[in-house]
Amino acid sequence: MLATTSQSVRPTPDAQNPKDWRDALRSAFRTPDELCDYLGLPREVAAAARDFPMLVPRSYAGRMRHGDAADPLLRQVLPVDAEHLPLPGFTTDPVGDRQAESGRGLLHKYHGRVLLVLTGACAVNCRYCFRRHYPYNTASAGPKEWKAALEAIAADDSVEEVILSGGDPLMLADALLAELAEAIEQISHVRRLRIHTRLPIVMPERVTDQWTQWLAAGRLTKVVVVHANHANELDRQVGSSLARLRATGATLLNQAVLLRGVNDSTAAQRELCERLVEQGVTPYYLHQLDRVAGAGHFEVPVPEGLEIIRQLRATLPGYMVPRYVQEIAGEPNKRVLA
Repeated sequence: MLATTSQSVRPTPDAQNPKDWRDALRSAFRTPDELCDYLGLPREVAAAARDFPMLVPRSYAGRMRHGDAADPLLRQVLPVDAEHLPLPGFTTDPVGDRQAESGRGLLHKYHGRVLLVLTGACAVNCRYCFRRHYPYNTASAGPKEWKAALEAIAADDSVEEVILSGGDPLMLADALLAELAEAIEQISHVRRLRIHTRLPIVMPERVTDQWTQWLAAGRLTKVVVVHANHANELDRQVGSSLARLRATGATLLNQAVLLRGVNDSTAAQRELCERLVEQGVTPYYLHQLDRVAGAGHFEVPVPEGLEIIRQLRATLPGYMVPRYVQEIAGEPNKRVLA
């Protein structure tokens, strides 16, 4: 079994755990040298950091193992030269976002659901991000584009669920998000609001009173999909923030990505699923890596993923085992592999 969080995480000084999420964002590591110095690792030069900048909150770095270049959290965020290796089949738009656009920032891939790309900003730049090449400057829906997007949703009574995505939608201020949620609620045929976010995991300070208040309010059913890939991401502070989210009545789900050198073992997946359930989050999807250019070194062959799921089903209750899925551009739903 992998080491537990209490065994593997170094104490982080209070000065590096600001209470306000904006302070936490301002103090984040932004260069590989800074992060390597903090972790007691040799400095490495990676040109990939110029193409896709590094960004790592200090509270997230505090969960990494000091002196361990193979730490599973570090591997997710540290730029490496392998990102520049061209590989066949890896593209800049692996899931067909551009062909699914039905308006500025509005993606309509699946029946009954639309997705609003609200921002390109995030609190952490995961090196395997499937939107690392997405043209946010011209394709995301900032507040000025909301009116047109909402009108398009209101005109299509087949839409029952609106999904807020990005980047990370929680990079927007609470007041703006509350305003958008209220406007969506005025569309009578919309029944659910889903929020896809990694911030409660990498920067738990972002779970504020103002956010939880509007999350608990209104008629829409709320679903919050967080993104944790490894049990070591789920420390006590994250657990407390997830508990605050549960108290709003929102359904909490987790999406993970199967990543080489991070969570590509049955032991790692089992510990992640167990920790999620202990913190009140249902393991929802385990994604086969989206084949985005720059992330090929993370890919795990599908047969290995299938074997991991088989072993999980043999050792865990069914409700703890996520569905192993792959998104194929143009298909009407995610492909369930297991």
